[in-house]
Amino acid sequence: MKYLKLAGIVLICSTLSACVTFPTDESNTVKVLWDDTQALQGCDHKGTVIGSQGHFYDYWLHADKDMVWGTLNEMRIKAAKLDADTLYLYKPLGFSGSVTMIANAYKCEKALGIER
Repeated sequence: MKYLKLAGIVLICSTLSACVTFPTDESNTVKVLWDDTQALQGCDHKGTVIGSQGHFYDYWLHADKDMVWGTLNEMRIKAAKLDADTLYLYKPLGFSGSVTMIANAYKCEKALGIER
């Protein structure tokens, strides 16, 4: 009976666990910038995006690097939906069970001289 309860708890916890976000074909083309404001000259601001991975109940199931990667993928997907090709990251929020990042999304292809 003890093992049955334990198995039930594990099953419930595993169904609550979220997977890390993977990139899409469109999001793979979105560049991520951190500390290069010069690269944004001539770019059109498309909006602000937020990405977050992990929860208080499942963060221990995922490595920090996987949650950071998933967060960036989530943001790149949102940027692609805004027709942006570049993300400029703000300073990340402290990690304490989840990873949350905020970035501005920009369309920079004309500023870089690229026409599609």
